[in-house]
Amino acid sequence: MRKKIVVGNWKMNKTVAEASELASAILEHLGNSTLLCEVGIAPAFPALTEVGKVIGSSDIRLAAQNCHYEDDGAYTGEISVRMLESLGCAYVIIGHSERRQYFGETNRTVNLRVRKALAEGMQVIMCVGETLEEREGGITDKIVTEQVREGLKDVGDLGGVVLAYEPVWAIGTGKTATPEQAEEVHASIRATISDMFGESAAGNLRIQYGGSVKPSNAVELFAMPNIDGGLIGGASLKAEDFVAIVKAAG
Repeated sequence: MRKKIVVGNWKMNKTVAEASELASAILEHLGNSTLLCEVGIAPAFPALTEVGKVIGSSDIRLAAQNCHYEDDGAYTGEISVRMLESLGCAYVIIGHSERRQYFGETNRTVNLRVRKALAEGMQVIMCVGETLEEREGGITDKIVTEQVREGLKDVGDLGGVVLAYEPVWAIGTGKTATPEQAEEVHASIRATISDMFGESAAGNLRIQYGGSVKPSNAVELFAMPNIDGGLIGGASLKAEDFVAIVKAAG
């Protein structure tokens, strides 16, 4: 049985002090309970060190929001996988729709980042998803399948990979795909993985949903057979909301 995974993507929010305070509040709300799902938080780069100190030896995993595909070099503003590892990051989010939309990420550059992170032993959350125009045009399956196939090209082992389906039209808009809509795409992604890597790999791969998950809809979404948790945006910025979603997954 696949263990669900819930990761909070804090995006460009919270100063270092604020991020530490939020991490502390999440730990406090979780208390001493044994986590029944895997949990991660992804603060902005400047806060990784301090948040890492806060979560310490707890079961919460530290995640980064992006990485480059080179070890070092003249890439102003970028950060390498080995730098992230030195900060204690276990996961890195790659190919988020905002990276694709605002910063020119393509399936090719996503693939380079995925392969680099995996080669260095870091676990990857690779994001895929369609825009509203693509959904209304009836090409959701085509777009998402291309993103999966090209993003995982030449990847040999999916052991360190989590996929996140995030319909772009449902991120930060308050709109949410119905559980049935989300499940349909998740099932399609799993079928693509089965075709690429075999039934066993597809059965073991965890696929998160990442489109405006909230405490009010988390239980229904996570009850779908192919939805293995969530990549949480806005709701992860409030400790009580994020913990409620974690408990829904558990």
